[in-house]
Parts: sequence; C-alpha cells; structure tokens
Amino acid sequence: MTVEAQLAICILNGYPRASRENFDRSDVGHPHDMYMDFLRRYVPNATVDVLFVADPDVSLPAGVALESYDAYVWTGSDLTIYHDDPRVTRQIELAQAIYRVGRPMYGSCWGVQMAAVAAGGEVEKNPNGREWGIARDIRLTEEGKKSLLHAGKPERFDGFIMHLDEVTHIPSGGKLLATNEHTRVQALEVKHEKGTFWATQYHPEYNLYEMARLIAARAEPLVKEGFFPDTQAVAAYADKMRKLHEQPDSAQLRRELSVGPDILDPEIRECELRNWIDYLVLPSL
Repeated sequence: MTVEAQLAICILNGYPRASRENFDRSDVGHPHDMYMDFLRRYVPNATVDVLFVADPDVSLPAGVALESYDAYVWTGSDLTIYHDDPRVTRQIELAQAIYRVGRPMYGSCWGVQMAAVAAGGEVEKNPNGREWGIARDIRLTEEGKKSLLHAGKPERFDGFIMHLDEVTHIPSGGKLLATNEHTRVQALEVKHEKGTFWATQYHPEYNLYEMARLIAARAEPLVKEGFFPDTQAVAAYADKMRKLHEQPDSAQLRRELSVGPDILDPEIRECELRNWIDYLVLPSL
C-alpha cells in the first residue's frame, strides 16, 4: 500500500558536519537516507528536502518558507540537547517555530528529546547508561494503547536504539505513550502551541543492516562501557546482524540475537512512520 498524496516534507538532520563526515569514513548510514527510503516507498509522490540544521552556515526556514512544508521529520543526533551549544539552541528554536505554525512533526531519538525540550520539558543523562542495539520489552502505556501513533503495533515489542540521554520531564501537553525498564520515555506525544509532535526514543526507520553498521562504528565506546570484551566481539555481533538481515528466516540467528518479527518485519517495525503520515500529516492538510 502507498499514499498518493503530493506532500512536501522536510527532514531535519540534527548531526553536525563533522559527525556526518565521520559517518562516511566509518561506513555508517545517514539517518536522513533511512527516512528518505521509507518516504519514497510509502509516499512516492512526496517532495522531500533535507536540511542539516546543526550547521551554523545553513539557513533555517522561517515565515512563508516554514509554512511551505506540510510536515517535518527530526533524525537522531550525537549532540547533547541540555548543553548551551549554538548548534543545539538553533534547533530548539526551529522546533518552537514549527510548533507555532502548527505543522506536524515526527522524530526518533534526538527527536523525542526535541519534542520535549522545545515545549518546556527536560532531558538528562540516563543513569542506566547507554541503551544500544535493540531496546527490549517496550510497553505501551494506557495512553499509548489509545494513541494512533501505535495503531496496529503490539502492546509489547522491541525496537532499534542507540542513546545516552533520556526525557526526564514531560512538558504540559505531553503524553507518555511507551516505556521500558531502561528508559521511561520511549514514545511521546506533545501538543504545544498549534502543533503536534509524535516521537520515539527508539528508531522505526532503522533495520538490522543499518544498526549493524552503527554498532560496528561504535565499537570502542561499547567495549569501554563494558558491553563487549573487545572490538573483535563487537564486529562478530554486528556481522550476525548483517547476516540475519540477509537471511531473515534463519531460526539460529533469530535465537542468537533474540530477534522476532517486531524487528524483522517492516509492517510492524515501521508502523509508527505510516501512522504519522496517515493519522497526523494527512488530516492536517
């Protein structure tokens, strides 16, 4: 199934230029490309632009230009949202401007933190440390079970993830939609000013191949933080993820990685992205 609407969507990549260049050197996929892949498949007639909003020399949309898009998508970022950094503050100000004009937003990882902070919430370092690879046993709250963001999603599921910070204060107008033992805020809806922002800490836009690339590139911190004995073990784990991506019916690899259809099947994994288009973007036109 595809949506034939001719939407104008802007993807806001929150990574600074140096980090994007490091992605290229490390063979890591760019998150805006993952969203582009989904949008091309699901909304093939959409016009999609990408803005690198952490770069000080990139002009941010304002006024008529801001309203020219039907919706905005926020990618992840390796910046820290509670630091006084102009690369961060310009992004928060942009999110606040989008709230004011009432355009729908969606975001993952950095996106859920942006949804909260731009509306008056708070983010801090997660005392449980890094959550990486696959977030386990994410559970819908009672609000999440009623939310159209998770329509058709299992009440308990796993999702791709890689983060150190978490939302610690949900702003007025916010609803907690999903949680797990590691991170209280795994999904959030925020209504603020004229806008609505649906966001997840986990990454519906990723797949096993892309997460394997990211894990391989983060080998040193994953070893330093005690998740693996050495970088060779990281590489072996990432290689298993790649193989399962290529051989999704492998029962052995599924067992070894503890992976089920919520990770392997895009109909389940990308459910939030389709729902955002269907239930938030299209009704707002």
